[in-house]
Amino acid sequence: MTAASPPAPFLDPAKSMACIHCGLCLASCPTYLETGNENDSPRGRIYLMRALQDGRLAPGDSTARHLDLCLGCRACEAVCPSGVQYGELLEHTREHLEQNYSRPLAQQFLRRIAIEKVFPFPERLELALLPAWIVKGLRLEWLLPKFAREALALLPAGPDPAPLPEFCPAPAPARERVGFVSGCVMSVLFGGTNAASARLLNDAGCDVVTPGDQGCCGALFAHGGQLDAARACARRNIAAFERHQLSTIVINAAGCGSTLKEYGALLRDDPDWAERARRFSARVRDLTEVLPRPTAGPTPPTAADARVTYHDACHLAHAQRITRQPRDLVRAVAGDRFVELPEADVCCGSAGSYNLTEPAMAGRLQRRKIENILKTGAKTVVTSNPGCLLQIRAGLLKAGARDVEAIHIADYLDRGPR
Repeated sequence: MTAASPPAPFLDPAKSMACIHCGLCLASCPTYLETGNENDSPRGRIYLMRALQDGRLAPGDSTARHLDLCLGCRACEAVCPSGVQYGELLEHTREHLEQNYSRPLAQQFLRRIAIEKVFPFPERLELALLPAWIVKGLRLEWLLPKFAREALALLPAGPDPAPLPEFCPAPAPARERVGFVSGCVMSVLFGGTNAASARLLNDAGCDVVTPGDQGCCGALFAHGGQLDAARACARRNIAAFERHQLSTIVINAAGCGSTLKEYGALLRDDPDWAERARRFSARVRDLTEVLPRPTAGPTPPTAADARVTYHDACHLAHAQRITRQPRDLVRAVAGDRFVELPEADVCCGSAGSYNLTEPAMAGRLQRRKIENILKTGAKTVVTSNPGCLLQIRAGLLKAGARDVEAIHIADYLDRGPR
């Protein structure tokens, strides 16, 4: 790594200097837990960020490698005594890297084309996945190289689009009118989950509006250092939801929700959109924040094969600091069958598109998560993010644990005790 002249500032100096290198974040960082390498820890990465900012390092393979290996799970933020805004520092550093570092062609294709030109567009995503579903349907996975087989294992058996109507009224006079963010991956692979979410909101007395002109939340772009593209997504969604009189905007995907709640920060330097973004983000709520706790019904007898556990999606637990509400909802249905998951808030390795760009580390974290799930004896794992669901389901199949189901919290609550 060679020194370079100082680049144009890309980090807020006060925010980058907030880290006091105390090390309290180390035990919460999934990659540091796996590698033990300080360069793969939050404080180590912040040191690299500062060196890039000061021109003591030039963007290169080694620096990019340690920053790419970060999941962006933000577990470090939740335990940091100095309140370091690590997620924002990471996104701006990645933007600097993307503008000043040339990746290998295969990585450029994967990130700029396969992920950013497909995942945020439901129609393209469904079309792009059609060959994969054909291969799965014909059980021809064995013909593919290992990396392709592992990527294919993340997919469900087929699409589940089930598009929501723009207006889903509550069965009785509504107490409020809420907007619903249908999502990109959610609308293609988990349409039934979106429908379950709308039913739960209707049962809670909410009219549900799902604007047809909404788009990608921008999370994939922001996490990949494409902040201008993320801002364009934010402006589109703000405009789409502003057209409706809504008290709350509800999202059932944790990764999307953290980005939606940060539109105010994303657009704070845009005089035309800053206030609109702040108002939008102030109304965003995760589904688990707005659902009332279900009335406890008769609980099936406690048995080992009926145990239920809960995995914390990183961007719900760490970025949004929401851990109690989903557990309360799951416990209301599971009763004394609920069991806590060891390392429940350690990343499963999905992290948006991380399991595609960094499959080796994602696989290590997947194995760690599955081992902890199996230790509980639970037959149902509940979570609140599509990436986590796909990663955990694939890991359970890989481990031969076909009798353990992974399910979204909306589907779990919608079906009730069983």
